[in-house]
Amino acid sequence: MTRAPSSMSALVYKPSILSFLSPSGTYKVIGNRKTKTKTRISVQSSLASPLISSDPFVLELAETLEDSIPLSSSSSSVPLPLQKLREVSSESLLSTPWPSRKDEPFRFTDLSFIRHSEIRPVSHLPDPSRLLGISVDTQFPYLGIVDGHLVKSMSNLSELPTGVYVGSLSELTSTSIMERVSEIVCGLNSGDLFWSINGIAAPDMTVVYVPEGCRVENPIHLAYFSIEGSNEGSNTLHVSNPRVLVLVEKGGEIDIIEEFSNTNGNQCYWTNSALEVVIREGGKVRHSYIQSQPLGAAHIKWTSVQQESSSTYELTEVSTGAKLGRHNLHIQQLGPDTLTELSTLHLCVGDQTQDLHSRLVLDHPRGYSRQLHKCIVTHSMGQAVFDGNIKVNRYAQQTDAGQLTRSLLLEPRATVNVKPNLQIVADDVKCSHGAAISDLEESQLLYFRARGIDIETARRVLIFGFGGEVIEKLPYSSIRERVRSQIKLLLDPAPN
Repeated sequence: MTRAPSSMSALVYKPSILSFLSPSGTYKVIGNRKTKTKTRISVQSSLASPLISSDPFVLELAETLEDSIPLSSSSSSVPLPLQKLREVSSESLLSTPWPSRKDEPFRFTDLSFIRHSEIRPVSHLPDPSRLLGISVDTQFPYLGIVDGHLVKSMSNLSELPTGVYVGSLSELTSTSIMERVSEIVCGLNSGDLFWSINGIAAPDMTVVYVPEGCRVENPIHLAYFSIEGSNEGSNTLHVSNPRVLVLVEKGGEIDIIEEFSNTNGNQCYWTNSALEVVIREGGKVRHSYIQSQPLGAAHIKWTSVQQESSSTYELTEVSTGAKLGRHNLHIQQLGPDTLTELSTLHLCVGDQTQDLHSRLVLDHPRGYSRQLHKCIVTHSMGQAVFDGNIKVNRYAQQTDAGQLTRSLLLEPRATVNVKPNLQIVADDVKCSHGAAISDLEESQLLYFRARGIDIETARRVLIFGFGGEVIEKLPYSSIRERVRSQIKLLLDPAPN
């Protein structure tokens, strides 16, 4: 039990966020900062009080997020789904402590540099003058999302099929789509603390809606940029919270490309992104995700996928950037004959942590899943983390699930922490998983050297070939070529 020092002063939270917990008031919260100590007390609510975290950093963060919401975001101007999202997220946030290395999901992931920073949410629209020189390199319909805000001047959505909507929730005029979005948000299962931070601080929600039976020929390219940042060594960490919902109705199909790019040199900032994908019966989503943030950034991403019967979800991910990169990937098969394929590549070329925590739940017969995860660590201070959980429940008979993770450690002190986890309750299944960690084989290097190829070239070819298995799964040649070029520069940087 935490005892409040007698020197604490009494303060009260503003109602904009905490009133979501109760319309009649807030709750008693005790916190203790390094610079000053606070006690927050209010009248008791007639509703049952939720569990309030005693973590002072989370309480201070909740206040900071609350203050970042623009005053214009009154309840009458905010779409109902966004109101509901903030309500659910605020309650979850206040009952969740900041994760530490003592918590199993973060045992190998150090978040201390975020916690020890002065966090500043980016809530304002970007200054147009600062967008000059930033362009989206794509041949497809695209949306430019800057510091969590959808920017129309950086978007081109021509030639979308009839009935397809791609845009912000605040500008959505279709009542039927708004109702569907609201139903999804009301049925959300809360994620971890970072999911809740995004839910509170997301300035809007980008909606991608595909009507029943519609096949969208061209992919939608979501291009994310961050322009608010601080110089290396600064204690300030700007955080943006982009949020996207993809809803594909029965029999619909769409490809989504998410690309988080480096436009800020080596500046420090925190991108805290969330993507929800809902695929109705017989629908299909192909999802390409490229993360190449600067090496001073933190990048934490949530992807939550719900698949109904006979639906397909395919993910190809290549993550090479950020000082801390973490992807929480949660997928649930909600019907029979459902297909899930996951192919991911993480590359650490510096003092980096690349972390994938995936969870796939199969609850129905004849589910099919394949997961391939590859890590390459080329630096003595680099670390890769993989925690992959596949759960085959009792009624998921005749399921076919496979998981394989392979890692290359190219320096003596490079680190990878691998935890494949296959839980099987059903008895009529075909399931397998495996893990392999190694350096390059001497016999492979000898093969190249015997043919007159120097050892450095041989190493680059073998490393590139190891990751190429995932890169080749990216469905579009222009994206593949850009990723290849990025990785080539990282593996073979130009001399100073």
